[in-house]
Order: sequence, then C-alpha cells, then structure tokens
Amino acid sequence: MKCRYISTSLTRISNLDACDFEVNALPREQWETGDYVVGRVLNTSGCLRHIELPNGRMAEVSEDDLLIGAFGQRAATLEAVGDWRDIAPDNRFDIMTSAGLFGKITSRSTYLPQAMSLAYQGHVMVAEKKSCMANYVRPAITETFDIPVILLIGTSMSAGKTTSARVIIRLLKQSGYKVAGAKLTGAGRYRDALSLADAGADHIFDFMDIGLPSTVCDPDQFRPLLRQLMYRIDDTKADVLVAEAGASPLEPYNGSVAVEELEPWVRCTVLCASDPYAVAGVIAAFASKPDIIAGGAANTSAGIALVEKLTHLKAMNLQNKNSIPELKKILSRCLGFNL
Repeated sequence: MKCRYISTSLTRISNLDACDFEVNALPREQWETGDYVVGRVLNTSGCLRHIELPNGRMAEVSEDDLLIGAFGQRAATLEAVGDWRDIAPDNRFDIMTSAGLFGKITSRSTYLPQAMSLAYQGHVMVAEKKSCMANYVRPAITETFDIPVILLIGTSMSAGKTTSARVIIRLLKQSGYKVAGAKLTGAGRYRDALSLADAGADHIFDFMDIGLPSTVCDPDQFRPLLRQLMYRIDDTKADVLVAEAGASPLEPYNGSVAVEELEPWVRCTVLCASDPYAVAGVIAAFASKPDIIAGGAANTSAGIALVEKLTHLKAMNLQNKNSIPELKKILSRCLGFNL
C-alpha cells in the first residue's frame, strides 16, 4: 500500500499542497529551524495521534503515514520541551505539537501522553531547492504601525488568554469596530488564531505568518520579524488590535520582546493568570500594573477576592455575563471608544 503525505498546519503559509516537490535526505549541517521536512510515523499506540491540518481541522494518523512539518523548538512549562538540534544520529524525532513542530523532546510532563515518534525521510525540495517557512512570507505593503492595542499576557500557558481575547473581540464587533486578532508568540497551533476569527475578528495573524514555527529563538532574530508582522496588521486598517503574547513574557518565547515593541500603542493590558499568587509574581517582575486581571485566577469570587487582596487591582471572570458591563466601561475608558 502506498504511503500518504499529510500536511500539518505549519505548512499553511506555503503552496506545497498545490505544487510538485521531491523529498531528499540532506546532511545534518544543512538542517535549519523552519525547514519543511517529511517524517514517517513509527508508532501511534498510546500516543497523541491527531495532527492539525492546514485548515485547522484535527485528523487522526496511522503508522507509516508521511507527515510534512517543520523543524523548531518548544519550551512549554506545562507540557514539553524539545529542539530539532537534539535529534540523535538515528534521525528519529517527535511531533512536539499537533501543528507539526518537529524535534526531539527532552523533557515532558508526566501528565502529557507520549508524543508520536517519526523517522526522518528527507527535506521537502521544490525546484531542487530546500523548502522552508521563510520562503513563503508575504511582505507588508508599507512599513508603518499605528493601531491601538489591547494586549493579553499571561502567567503561563493555558492561563485563559485566548478565551479572554474572544470575549473582548465579540464586544468590539458588537459595537461596530473593525478588529484584527493576533497571537504574537508561542508554538505553532492554528486553532488558537482561528478561534479569534470565530469570535468575529475581521483579520487574524500569528507568528507563522512571518515564517516561524515557534518563537523560541534569539530575540535579535525575532524583533525585526515581529515588526514585519505589525506592518502586515497595519495594512488591514483595523480600528483595534487584540493581541495575545503566548505563554508568559518571562518564558523563552520572546513575549517580553512583543510587550516592548507594542508598548507605545497599548491602550489596555489584560493579565490572565493561572492562580492569584502568579499574578503578584508577574506584576513584580515587570513593575507594571495591568488594567484587568482575568483567567483561572478569577474563576470564582474567592479567587477574585484573593487577587484583589494581593494586588489591589481589578479582577474579573470575563466568562460571567455579569462582568460584561464593567468590562465595557474599562475598554471604553482605555480605548476612547464607545462600547
């Protein structure tokens, strides 16, 4: 039976599904972050066996399927840490995220199921040249940025940033504003950005649009690429940008760079926290006060009371409809908009 090629969502900025390509094994010294490579699935028993397709849909894969993904790095505090540079001479590697981030996992939470193991088959070659994510980046029309920003940061991954962003986007759209939504840092996963579109965002972006499989990279490499993404967002002429910095600004995903670059345009900061004490830690580390504290730390009245006791700042359960009138007041005041 002929093996099938399955493109993961990290290929969504490319045209690999519509063009002819070859798969050639390259020597290790030619491997780089963002390279599109093919891995043969070795085992799915007891593993996370679903991958994210370029349209965001999840699909189950089988042994011997050929997955097209990209080499990258991951440094998730709650799930897994890995890097393509740690792949052993046997050329076996792991799928570090369902989006097709390929590398060797070196540290994994005991609560996370085993990742699928793959065997390197080769690099994707188009017109006899190695194909990588950077080849498919679209340039901005102009190099300007002047959009008011609502910035969501977190104390960790899974702190409620994307959920909070969706609530805010809905309110802005209900008031008739044109909204861009963006996930600026993290590890590749398309469904987070798609959920912003589901909430009503007119345009969605993430770091894959600038050729990065994840934002674990040198800050000097990330900063100019982030500016290119900001220029792309400005081309939309949106009234407001709702931007999420994945993970936390203190983690190696360059969230702190995103905060620095957007700072002149940030009108409202939402800190999403996993617990009340983490709120105090991030505020102390950055010596800045958010306008709203949300996420898991504000899920109950007890959590809200403890956050406000520790920080003397406003905490809100944004999924509770009783919080919406106060949220509208804060956003209206910060943005100068009428919600």
